[in-house]
Formats: sequence, structure tokens, C-alpha cells
Amino acid sequence: MDKLEKYRNYVINIINKYASYKPSHGEVEVQTVCDEKNDHYQILNVGWHNNKRIYGCSLHIDIKNSKIWIQHNGTERSIANELTELGVSKEDIVLGFHAPYVRQFTDYAAN
Repeated sequence: MDKLEKYRNYVINIINKYASYKPSHGEVEVQTVCDEKNDHYQILNVGWHNNKRIYGCSLHIDIKNSKIWIQHNGTERSIANELTELGVSKEDIVLGFHAPYVRQFTDYAAN
């Protein structure tokens, strides 16, 4: 299995794992978006809690230029740490939610 396919599998497994955690309040559907052609992966929460609309992305990961970009992490866990535990090199993980000038100060790739 080549690196890109391995990274896709890791990301999809993480997306599916976190999508299996259902919200404890409200009528909220947890949706996964896995676009393997363009390498965009997300978890969306859609629904209602009391009279309040719930809509938002809790996790967004892309694969660009053979690197895993964590664009948004609304979970309480470090997705980057989970990826490194799976064997992904820190040089292949970009914390896209940090400003470009900040990334150089992390343990991960700047871009």
C-alpha cells in the first residue's frame, strides 16, 4: 500500500471513530464527508437542541501534497498525536488551524 492510500485509510478511520460519538443532547445527526477524489474529510453536526439550530464542523482533515492537514479540530483529543501513534511522521502533518507563521514553532510541518 502506498503512502497516500495509507494516509487516506488512517484519516477515514479517525473520521469514522469520532463520528460514532453521538451528541448527548438534542436531535443532532452526525454526518461524515469523505471525498477521496479530492482528499477532503469532515464530520458535520446537523440538527436541533431545544429551539437552537445546531450546524457545524467538528473535524476537518485534508490530504495535500502527500501531507495530512488538520484544518479544524473541535474534539478534545490531539488528532496529530493519534496520527503519529499510527506511524505518520510529524513532518507529514500540518496543523492548518495555526497561522502559517506559527507553524514553524510546532513539532509538525510548516506546510
